[in-house]
Amino acid sequence: MSKPAQPAAKQETSLPALEAHPAKLFVETTTSCNLGCFMCVKQTDGCAMTEGEMSPSLFAALTPAFPRLEALVLNGIGEPLLNPHLEEFMRSARRSMPASGWIGFQSNGLLLTDARAFSLVEAGLDKICLSIDGASPETFRKVREGGELTAIERAFAALAAAKAQCKRPEVQVGIEFVAMRSNLRELPAALRWGAEQGATFAIVTHVLPYDERHAGEAAYTTCTDEALALFSEYREEAKRQGIDLNSYAGSRWRFTRNPAEQRVVALVDAMKNEAKRRDIFIDLKKLLQVDATAMGEVAAVFAEAEAMAQEHGLELRLPDVALREKRRCGFVEEGGAFVSWDGKVSPCYFLWHRYSCFASGWQQPVQPKVFGTLGEREILDIWNDPAFRAFRANVLAKDYPNCSACGLAPCDYVQTDDFQQDCHIKEVPCGACLWCMGVFQCLH
Repeated sequence: MSKPAQPAAKQETSLPALEAHPAKLFVETTTSCNLGCFMCVKQTDGCAMTEGEMSPSLFAALTPAFPRLEALVLNGIGEPLLNPHLEEFMRSARRSMPASGWIGFQSNGLLLTDARAFSLVEAGLDKICLSIDGASPETFRKVREGGELTAIERAFAALAAAKAQCKRPEVQVGIEFVAMRSNLRELPAALRWGAEQGATFAIVTHVLPYDERHAGEAAYTTCTDEALALFSEYREEAKRQGIDLNSYAGSRWRFTRNPAEQRVVALVDAMKNEAKRRDIFIDLKKLLQVDATAMGEVAAVFAEAEAMAQEHGLELRLPDVALREKRRCGFVEEGGAFVSWDGKVSPCYFLWHRYSCFASGWQQPVQPKVFGTLGEREILDIWNDPAFRAFRANVLAKDYPNCSACGLAPCDYVQTDDFQQDCHIKEVPCGACLWCMGVFQCLH
């Protein structure tokens, strides 16, 4: 008797990045801001970002993408509430977006009066994330220069009243906390304070250092989780053998070695071979310099934050303490497109603007990757441009270097104002990006 016919295998669903329309739009409504936060890219030396705001006519050019849109995030470098057309943008998008799609943005909250909160919720706001980078007024003032914690308290109250008046209890209000060495210990208290004000979710991100001055505030380590785990294994073996891995540099280049030096070199060579076998990038110099005590302190604060969030029913999204070896670009994989205030379309936060950063311990110039400009081309035409589609496919393939773990970085491939290709001969400037490695987060 023959076996019964098997059902046909389900065809794998296409990834959002390869669909004929973006699933998410990140739209920069303005580059202006009413604060002067020291960790903002706009406050760094040499920043030449042009001040401007998106016009209604330019926003209208996004309309063809709205019917299939899952999320519309209305923020970029500036404070969204400074654009007087924000509510108009929301109403326009809501008319065309599917019922399941959401509209939201991040804000410093200083301009959220009762009237403005009502107009936003009435216009279709679904999600808003308020920045609170400290639990004490003193820390808040230091980080959010020009801001007061009491203003955020008023913003929460205004949003609660607006939700009640508009009969929209489903509107989500959350908080964002930029974790730095100087404010890290206030994170659990900040989460408690936010929950008490009515927040239902919280996003924690590490600070993105834009220069060496900011690098001292970074609370993450620039080695990857898997590299650290592998190094820990071999460090324990070195202890068992009574040898010191820190002596490797001196032992490696000796013409003749004593038995202890030979064991050090052999053990490090074995670690390198194991890393190659597991496809792990390692930089021994960086691994030897890792401050394990500081890493433990960050992990302990994050654990306390998780407990606090659970206690208060807060949905918490924490960053990693170390870089993630297995990279994932949520921006590209989830079908995101980024539109600057003047209509230029880019693939992600990292490649949205021209700036310089110090994220991996060296100064890196970053150039925007632009695939088209609204007003000159239609949004879906730009999205489906062969060059943009090929870019997204290359990002999905993950065939690009890990510059943060490379002992030769920064090299001429990335340390340039005119990126052409990386050492893998790829035209995707993602090797030096840390957004895909779990330490930076945003509303998305």
